[in-house]
Amino acid sequence: MSLSRLFALIQYPLPHHLLSRLVGQLAECRTPWLKNALIRRFIRQFRVDMNEAANPDPTAYATFNDFFTRALKEGARPLGEGILSPADGRLSQFGPLEAGQLVQAKGHRFSAMDLLGGDGDAARRYLDGSFATIYLSPSDYHRVHMPLAGTLTEMVYVPGRLFSVNAATTEYVPNLFARNERLVCHFDTEQGPMVMVLVGAMIVAAIETVWAGQITPLPRGGVQRIRFDTPVHLERGAEMGRFKLGSTVVMAFAEPVAFAEGLEPGAKVQMGQSLGSFSGASQNGTNVSQA
Repeated sequence: MSLSRLFALIQYPLPHHLLSRLVGQLAECRTPWLKNALIRRFIRQFRVDMNEAANPDPTAYATFNDFFTRALKEGARPLGEGILSPADGRLSQFGPLEAGQLVQAKGHRFSAMDLLGGDGDAARRYLDGSFATIYLSPSDYHRVHMPLAGTLTEMVYVPGRLFSVNAATTEYVPNLFARNERLVCHFDTEQGPMVMVLVGAMIVAAIETVWAGQITPLPRGGVQRIRFDTPVHLERGAEMGRFKLGSTVVMAFAEPVAFAEGLEPGAKVQMGQSLGSFSGASQNGTNVSQA
């Protein structure tokens, strides 16, 4: 048995939520010597480039979570053309939805309806569309931004497990992203519906949005839907949320996407990088909705 498969299997019996909440409490510790030691160790372990940070002083952050969700310097992530990468990370999978299915890893698919909390009507919007999945490693910048300008129409909290979402787990745990706790954010854009799913994971202490603050963790319960009568509009490239410790973003578009040449599964991407354009875009790749 491979180490990757063993790592995936031993996660099944673990108390995912308890472990994550305990780590969350540690990440909110304000004792200076402890939080500074955690931050410095993390920087060394994951080779974090603090020169990109708006505040490069590791001791200036009140908690480990404040450090982990740190802002970047102005201009550190210039915006490209067309559809933008919403985050720094690995573009683990991307392409067209086929029969309402997204690719999780080689040999593994999962349904859009399951990902969206069992909402068949919402899933049907993306039958002929495209998706992209970005995995944020611990060393990455952990704020999530808008790939297109959009107006939020509904936010859905879907309870679930908290498996790790690294490459080893995606290869061996079926329906991973449709099993884990997640926040489903529906948007209207000039190119039609778009959904961004912020997937929780092992030791992810919380998920936040810019319009509602910290959302997870929530008390155990069923799917919770929140509609917005007052429009929440976010511009292309604007921050929409953040992870307190690493995880994954899955985004889907109702319209087919022509992904940029040279992109391959596993490619390293940065927030603001152009991922492609919609059908009907101009030859230079600029998204019609941004022209």
